[in-house]
Amino acid sequence: MGEIKVSDNRVLEIFDNAVKSDKAIIFHHGTPSDASAWQSWLDTAATMGIRALSYSRAGYGASDRNLGRTVISNNLDICQILDSQNISDFVSIGWSGGGPHALATTCEDRNHGAISIAGVGAYGAADLNFLEGMGQENHDEFGAALAGEKKITEWLEKFGSGMRTVSADEIVQAFGGLIGKADTDVLQAGYADEMAATTRSALAISFNGWVDDDLAFVKEWGFNLSDITKPVFLWQGDDDFMVPHAHSYWLEKHIPTALLRFIPGQGHISIGVKYQGEILKQAQDLLSQG
Repeated sequence: MGEIKVSDNRVLEIFDNAVKSDKAIIFHHGTPSDASAWQSWLDTAATMGIRALSYSRAGYGASDRNLGRTVISNNLDICQILDSQNISDFVSIGWSGGGPHALATTCEDRNHGAISIAGVGAYGAADLNFLEGMGQENHDEFGAALAGEKKITEWLEKFGSGMRTVSADEIVQAFGGLIGKADTDVLQAGYADEMAATTRSALAISFNGWVDDDLAFVKEWGFNLSDITKPVFLWQGDDDFMVPHAHSYWLEKHIPTALLRFIPGQGHISIGVKYQGEILKQAQDLLSQG
């Protein structure tokens, strides 16, 4: 892990796999999570000769909070990461809550495409029932987010406190109704340890990143999906109760360049675990076109 200081003197936590290149994959973690979630992906990218970086969104891990941030405003941090690391061309990969942030980077000139893994759609869209098919925990959480910063902060302090100390043995139970069989099956042994450790580090200092993600997701993203001209790949399964597959169909419908890979039987977590190699190859191909 390393750190950079951005223009408003906030610190951002970044993780670089140290491959020498001015082209890179930028990884956008889910909600809640931090840069360490992508450790195995950065390692695999290195074996493929691809430079890859992850970062902790403002408020997560050691990254300072940026109160009032939106999905599109996160691009200001991404641009400063690119500048500080001398990256001239990049592709974004986002998982879950990282999906919208990855899509937003297609507005950046240096971007050559985005990949969204079980990425969330836009709240309030007339043709998407955002909460339908989600576990009850998400209904409660987004209900609190709609009531504002104070309410969602109180809710997370009450119901999310266990995530700050969660162990590998507790991670499946901690997700409750948000995961199905496919995800339960992969949350075993080493991967359960990895996810628990990432969750603890993401929330070790505060819930600020999680609060601000939830607030950003119930507001306008700040850009139009219909204006995207860069290639977009969507990955989704149907055993997903965090982000149901209706979200991927909605994204495919509204992004002119989108190509959906829908895989029955895969969950919110399992799809990225089992298809890591194929997803990285997609990103490599996009980078090679730059």
